[in-house]
Amino acid sequence: MKLVIAIVHDEDSQFLVEEFTVNNLKVTKLASTGGFLKSGNTTLLIGTEEKQVDKVIDIIKNNCETRKQIVTAQSPVSGASGAFIPYPVEVKVGGATVFVMDIEKHLKL
Repeated sequence: MKLVIAIVHDEDSQFLVEEFTVNNLKVTKLASTGGFLKSGNTTLLIGTEEKQVDKVIDIIKNNCETRKQIVTAQSPVSGASGAFIPYPVEVKVGGATVFVMDIEKHLKL
């Protein structure tokens, strides 16, 4: 048994969960926040058999695109003296960070 942990952008999570459901894959959805942009992410936990891992990863790839977004840079240190003028910066958002882990024991109580 494997545990796939996927951290995805909030915009991608709804379609991704629907796709897992259509493919009869069980998923647990957790709200999370990214550290860099401090924007909403979703962490998905998918427990599956080893032979299904490639299918799970393909579903994630097909539903989580990277895209460019314009954000305003934040002050590097709050309360710093001097003037900090925020300016727009283009960054990549979306995509997914995926971890695949071995599960020693699985219980459903």
